[in-house]
Amino acid sequence: MAKLVILNQGMTGRTFDLNVDRTTVGRIEENTFQIADASVSSRHAEILLRGGEVLIRDLNSTNGTFLNGEKISEAVLKPGQTLRFGQVELKIDDGLPLPASTPAAAPAHPRGPEAAAPQKTMDATMVIPRGVSLEQLEQGGGRPAGFDTNTAFAKKSNKTNRYFLIIGILVGLVIIGLIIYALNQAGPSR
Repeated sequence: MAKLVILNQGMTGRTFDLNVDRTTVGRIEENTFQIADASVSSRHAEILLRGGEVLIRDLNSTNGTFLNGEKISEAVLKPGQTLRFGQVELKIDDGLPLPASTPAAAPAHPRGPEAAAPQKTMDATMVIPRGVSLEQLEQGGGRPAGFDTNTAFAKKSNKTNRYFLIIGILVGLVIIGLIIYALNQAGPSR
């Protein structure tokens, strides 16, 4: 029976058996397989069992569904592939040991249950961080035009504040002048 194994740190090793005809995947509780991560849409994808095949279909998710690093809208899942919902990575596992030609398989170990156990532990604890893609590195990580890191932080001159201050002082002087004038007018009538 095929199952999904989460590879992300904090959720590492969490599994979900694909044993019903239709499995919904998403962030909210209404889904068959809930993944409480902000990068996963509330109704992200659905997984359909069609005979011997496992079909994945993206449900117009915000951050996309990826199979082996390529964005998909619909695809057939095969054991050993890496599936990603938003930023949550999972491995498709059929419970069988990987063939010797696969780089993840341990070389020179006998086939059998004792060979599969360490391999599963290693795969379950593997964390693959997501960061800058190779294409982004090849395009260059140059800084945007006008971005200079050698200048010291300087306070901007704000002329508007200066004008308000000058106008405030002038209005204050006019008010004081009017008060003095009013007091002088009231004073001689004694």
